[in-house]
Amino acid sequence: MGGGGSVEQPKLVVAGLQHVLAAWEALHHHLSGSSAPLPVPGFEDATCPLFVSWHKASRLGGDLRLRGCIGTLEPRPLHTALRDYALTSALRDRRFAPIEARELPQLKCTVSLLSGFETAGGWEDWEVGTHGLVIEFLDPATGGRRTATFLPEVAAHEGWDKQQTLDHLIRKAGYAGSPIAVRASATLKVTRYQSTTFSLTYDEYQRLTEEGQQGAIKLRRQRQLVAVGAQS
Repeated sequence: MGGGGSVEQPKLVVAGLQHVLAAWEALHHHLSGSSAPLPVPGFEDATCPLFVSWHKASRLGGDLRLRGCIGTLEPRPLHTALRDYALTSALRDRRFAPIEARELPQLKCTVSLLSGFETAGGWEDWEVGTHGLVIEFLDPATGGRRTATFLPEVAAHEGWDKQQTLDHLIRKAGYAGSPIAVRASATLKVTRYQSTTFSLTYDEYQRLTEEGQQGAIKLRRQRQLVAVGAQS
């Protein structure tokens, strides 16, 4: 695919189990009111742009609906950023009420780590299901700067084509006029990017946590037996 110019790239970091566990630990720790320190994250403290998303299933097990999604396009150290954005997206996404403890069993958390930022050659220079988009433009009515982003999975999930995606993104940026004017504007800048994601439901998080605790207990007992054996 041609047309795009590259911009400065952060180190590629692939989203994995430990990243989403850190997000779950942050929210669970906050909602439980625990004063115990959080465990040291089990992944490299790399610097990366990221988003944390929360989705909620209906009580009848229906489709998941968005419950919060906030992140940053600026590279941040992941040890602190993942926990910060896990709480920010769960509690301070202005589109939704803060997540409450009673909702935990219905939640799924997704961590998206972003990479491959490129300046697109035009508003159609990207692929649905592969690229996320950042748009910037000057409002044709006010002259003010507007910007918005969609993660790579949004367009495919919604069933949008490229034009529908861009039109929805223009609306997300806060422009209420005709999107045709923005698509034709010389001020429109489109940046495409890619991401890796990892997701865990609350049930999966609980099971992994319990398995980890049981493993720690077994290891502690083994060490105790070794110590006793060495003394006898």
